[in-house]
Amino acid sequence: MQLKKTILIDLDGVLNEYVGDFEPNLIPRVRIGAKEFLEEISQKFNIILFTNRNKLLASKWLIENGLDKYIIDVTGKKQLSWLFVDDRCVRFNGNYEVLKEEILNFKPWYK
Repeated sequence: MQLKKTILIDLDGVLNEYVGDFEPNLIPRVRIGAKEFLEEISQKFNIILFTNRNKLLASKWLIENGLDKYIIDVTGKKQLSWLFVDDRCVRFNGNYEVLKEEILNFKPWYK
């Protein structure tokens, strides 16, 4: 049996309907399709929820939305993993000039 690789998936803007209006005590609704996505991807990967929100609040949100069975942990720290899924990231392809341009021109998907 092959061990599953671990991926970190961001909460805000990936699994929920966050669009930049951060409220510390309120996590937006789950995005349409997120549950099905997690169900499918969890068959091949261990999933860690990556968020800077309160861990207890995020864990409660997972349970309330029926997503907790797909997530093995919740963390706010970068951990050893196969990859990261985030709505605010730029992939480094080895070229600093391209990276600089991508950083300077970056916009989240919802803008």
